[in-house]
Amino acid sequence: MSDSPAARLQKLFEGHRLTPTQRRIAHCMVRGAAEVPFLSSVELADLAGVSQPSVTRFAVALGFDGYPALRRHLREVAPAERVEAAQEDSYNEYQQAVLGEIENLRQLAEMLADPAPVEEAGRLLAASAPLPVLGLRAASSQARGFAYFAAKVHPDVRLLDEGGSMLADRIDAAAGAGASALLCFALPRHPREVAEALEHARAAGLTVVTVADSAFAPVARHSDLLIPAPVGTGLAFDTACAPMLLGRVLLEAMADALPDAQARLEAFDARAAARGLFVE
Repeated sequence: MSDSPAARLQKLFEGHRLTPTQRRIAHCMVRGAAEVPFLSSVELADLAGVSQPSVTRFAVALGFDGYPALRRHLREVAPAERVEAAQEDSYNEYQQAVLGEIENLRQLAEMLADPAPVEEAGRLLAASAPLPVLGLRAASSQARGFAYFAAKVHPDVRLLDEGGSMLADRIDAAAGAGASALLCFALPRHPREVAEALEHARAAGLTVVTVADSAFAPVARHSDLLIPAPVGTGLAFDTACAPMLLGRVLLEAMADALPDAQARLEAFDARAAARGLFVE
């Protein structure tokens, strides 16, 4: 398991029942693990987009007398060198967005130091036939990309990228056809319909595996196995390099758990060559 400042902060929050506002603060702290021990409660509140009293209540919910006690604890358990502000300020907003994504990928790499969750997810997805893959709105491209490649090694992948009243019907159809698991990509802003669909899937007997932007995302309570991958927020629209890469990692883990994955890939390549599908 990684021992990075972000990982130590994540461990601090585990086991606590947090409100949506408190999950937002926790997510903000994990993303800025290197800077948080040096922030005042007002600065943290501004960074998380919440009120200063919310930060104080958050600290108390974690078992501390107040935010100063929490900050002292953070400086002890999650020490980190501060990012050099002068260097950071020299980058324009586009460069900062790229650097933010690089940091998100570093966090993902640290999380993958323990491969057990991904390997478990791979086994669950490989064993489910059919395999429904859910992603609505901002997450639809993540779900579509996963489903496109998964179909080359998995016998029956069903993409669920449109909401509406038929979504529950399609989940029921997958469960009725023998599905045992559902993969969900959930990204901000989190549509209410996704949470409702996951609740319906679990009621139908499916094990829900979720890729979300944070372990504190609203879909967490509707997931059996949630693997977080942070999104970038430095531009007008969020960037999702880490969730996309995590999707490819899950593909690899699923393929490893499918005994005929290599044969399916070779068969696809043979058909593609026969059809002249790709330009060499």
